[in-house]
Amino acid sequence: MKKILAFIFAAAMIFGLVACAQNGGGNNTPAEPVVATDPYAGKTHAEISDDLYAKVLGEFDSAYAAAKEAESVSERFALMAIAEAKLLESGVMLPSTSKGGNYAISKVAPYTITPVLWGNDSDRFYKAIIVDGENAIKASERDELKALWGELKGTGTYEAKAKEYLAGKGYTLTDVYELGYTSDPQTWDALNTYRAADSEAIVNTYTGLLEYNIENVQVPALAEELPTVSEDGLTYTFKIRQGVNWVDSQGKVLEEVTANSFVAGMHHMLDAQGGLEYLVSGIIKNADQYMSGEITDFNEVGVKAVDKYTLEYTLEAPCTYFLTMFGYNIFAPLSEVQFEAKGGVYGVTEFAEVAESDSYTYGKTPDDIGYCGAYIVTSNTAENSIVFEENKEFYDPSILNVKKIVWTFLDGKNPTASYDFFRDGKFSGAGLNTQALEKCKTDGLFDEYAYVAATDATSYPMFLNLYRAQYGNFNDETVAPTTFNDDDKLRTNLAMENQNFRLAVTTALDRGAYNATTQGDELKLTNLVNSYTPGTFVSLEEDVTVKIGDTETTFKAGTYYGEIMQAQINADGFQLKVWDPEADGGIGSSAGFDGWYNPEYAKELLGKAVEELKAIGVEVSKENPIKLELPYYDISEVYTQRENALKQSIEASLDGMVQVVLVETGGSNALNWYNAGYYPETGDAMNYNIVDVCGWGPDFGDPQTYLDTMLGQPGGMAKNIGLY
Repeated sequence: MKKILAFIFAAAMIFGLVACAQNGGGNNTPAEPVVATDPYAGKTHAEISDDLYAKVLGEFDSAYAAAKEAESVSERFALMAIAEAKLLESGVMLPSTSKGGNYAISKVAPYTITPVLWGNDSDRFYKAIIVDGENAIKASERDELKALWGELKGTGTYEAKAKEYLAGKGYTLTDVYELGYTSDPQTWDALNTYRAADSEAIVNTYTGLLEYNIENVQVPALAEELPTVSEDGLTYTFKIRQGVNWVDSQGKVLEEVTANSFVAGMHHMLDAQGGLEYLVSGIIKNADQYMSGEITDFNEVGVKAVDKYTLEYTLEAPCTYFLTMFGYNIFAPLSEVQFEAKGGVYGVTEFAEVAESDSYTYGKTPDDIGYCGAYIVTSNTAENSIVFEENKEFYDPSILNVKKIVWTFLDGKNPTASYDFFRDGKFSGAGLNTQALEKCKTDGLFDEYAYVAATDATSYPMFLNLYRAQYGNFNDETVAPTTFNDDDKLRTNLAMENQNFRLAVTTALDRGAYNATTQGDELKLTNLVNSYTPGTFVSLEEDVTVKIGDTETTFKAGTYYGEIMQAQINADGFQLKVWDPEADGGIGSSAGFDGWYNPEYAKELLGKAVEELKAIGVEVSKENPIKLELPYYDISEVYTQRENALKQSIEASLDGMVQVVLVETGGSNALNWYNAGYYPETGDAMNYNIVDVCGWGPDFGDPQTYLDTMLGQPGGMAKNIGLY
């Protein structure tokens, strides 16, 4: 996070020298042809990353650093919007889709799982109200419940009123929630993972200090009340709920949850440095210094147990969004008894020494953790099912609407599997892709029960690998290239360094056609996003004047983040639309339209790139195109259609001068696909030139939660562009 990137890359222009002969009338000697060479040959991955980051994302990095020094929250938001504009203009990513926006059918009442846009609380299911029986909740009744939520939000009465409404419509309720999942957790350690596939499961095994309830209000959970905050904004003091116990996977009591459980959790998280630690970097006092080894005594870090039930956090500086972070697993507690019993130790160096040893098993399976949440994992079979059942030691079992959760593994081979399970009474709901939609209509369920699911703040960009170093899956070489020779590798890497080339690729894709393969033509635009941070994620609290281009520009209080992004992009002369002020009934939005697809602009950009690449010895033509390998989930008909739509669109827009090579991943499920572009920990292990398997969801209520991921750091999203 604090790394200073030196701008050490200088663009080298290569000129042919003309020598004038003095004989025979002075003929010019032909210039020697320019031969492409790898400017990074012999450099380490870290050196390559530093060089490319400075060249490609230097403007973003500088603008973002300035945003973090802003004097007010509103100025901060405005400057972050400018920084994100620079990120999008770099062309290293193409914003693609969010979750939702598809047809769905469900027995779960709307807004009975919190709709909060950040953190893990939206994956806590214990408050879900689920109707029993064969049929889903009717679409018209869902609309009435949504209107009721809007009316009652913040009153604390929606849950009771929703139950009353459903009873009045003749529904009975069940306390079992059944759904599908596509990726097994790689760890059950809440404090040593950043992956959604892990945290979506683990969050149901522990309770935090604060949670967002189903009315989107942050309320106490294991804290007795909201914290007190010192006048200087630096110290937050929590009182811990007494009498709550840690248990093991058999329900046996291990110890009491105390203030020290949260101290131990932060200690382990900073020791493990599993991808979450950057969230508290520069926030929690001395967290950076502890991780770097500048200090070794964890007692100097700003988290301590004042007494058994009093917990205190001390910050480096006031942080306006600090409490919004408490819905994320960086603040999860830890059972020290279980951690130590499973070989856990404290200390950055000490933990690193035991982490890969056979003696350390904490988090390896659901039997190797402590539980203080609503559920205990009672069954866990890889690529089959995970069963969560009520934890009898949960702090208040009476508030549980759901007492059992059953996850069933979906390998993706059958595109209608989720709907089939629902129709057969085994799932509580299902999204309807194009194939399932037709089945739903044939079954006579669509007209009465199908609805359009709301989108969320998750962003699934496509990433372009700036310097691909891996040509077989990092773990077992299962996915190897089928078309690339050494010349292809060099030419593609050099092309990917070129901003005009990257933007040509990202503006050449008809994302509507691409998305229609999964959403259907009618809904192909509903979940498209055009920025990394949603344009409506935050708005200004007061008037702010910032420089847009060369002009001092004032944005009024209430201006959305997306409007400022668009202003900067316009000023910089890029033909990208990331904000539509007329969308969503005039509120404005960065979603629901394709503001990037522009084939004429793509051709113009490619023309510029061709000339720039020619100067360094890279010919780009129909006869000698740049190839981009894209691994895809080939055993899925839906994904095959989707990637073929991508291939056809980009190749057509760029007149065949860029070819997308689809690389089959094979296997019995999506694991090989994930190994190519999701599971690798570092950029040099990413096995692709372009990928669409990764996404990011916000951790707290500030644009920093997105933009931090694109800083030069191991474990962040910068690895998806081949760096760090």
